Amino acid sequence: MNEQLIKVNGINICADSFGKPDHPAILLIMGAQSSLIWWEEEFCQRLVDAGRFIIRYDNRDVGRSTTYEPGQPGYTFEDMADDAIRVLDAYKIEQAHIIGMSMGGMLTQMIALRHPERVKTITLVSTSNFAPRLPPMEESVIEFFSNMGAIDWTNKQSVVEFAINRSKILVGSKHVFDEKSIGALAEKEFVRSNNIASMGNHALLAGGESYLVRTSEIIAPTLIVHGTEDPIIPYKHGENLANEIPDAVLLTLEGTGHELHYDDWDKIITSISKHTSISN
Repeated sequence: MNEQLIKVNGINICADSFGKPDHPAILLIMGAQSSLIWWEEEFCQRLVDAGRFIIRYDNRDVGRSTTYEPGQPGYTFEDMADDAIRVLDAYKIEQAHIIGMSMGGMLTQMIALRHPERVKTITLVSTSNFAPRLPPMEESVIEFFSNMGAIDWTNKQSVVEFAINRSKILVGSKHVFDEKSIGALAEKEFVRSNNIASMGNHALLAGGESYLVRTSEIIAPTLIVHGTEDPIIPYKHGENLANEIPDAVLLTLEGTGHELHYDDWDKIITSISKHTSISN
């Protein structure tokens, strides 16, 4: 791990990297309310072992990047998409393979349309273009997130319990829930966060609509990874992306929820390694 604070346009973006900078670069973009640590170090190292240079970073309002007052995010999804390019600029990388999970996958689609010259391939994990006809998230998930106001964000145990319970409702039936591992990551996130309560700002963001209706215009080679039991972004969203993006490849994870579960890593990393061997 080689962490650095990128200062640009009045904001700070915390990033770190793994591997050799002269290897093909992969930029990892995590989902809403989640810092870079949820791209686990072993996952990153396995990609390094496949000959890739890995960069992960904290989006605004999580981890060590710039945070805003809870309820008052001073930026849009377009700004977040451009943050990814700022990270690539800081590492002096002209083109990269972009992998985004959930909200990060939405940002990845925007990057592929907004900055196509900077993208070699994209991988979209548990994400969507949120077309109106697609099924909504499950009621149990909506109910869970509606209770976020009861969390004591100043109390580590309260925040860790929230993260554990969040992950419990997202796991698919195929996998055993690893509470110890999730708890350890949540504790790490609490300790390294500038203002952990600010993570809720991601639910308030605007923008992106003009790009998400243009999914069929994406020209970057695309891999889609989606679990059949995703309760936040149901599997049909992944199927829809595979149908809309020209020549996209769909990796279906049977019995997997909205998660990057350890048991799926071999399959995911093998597919990413093959996909990122493509060069424009």
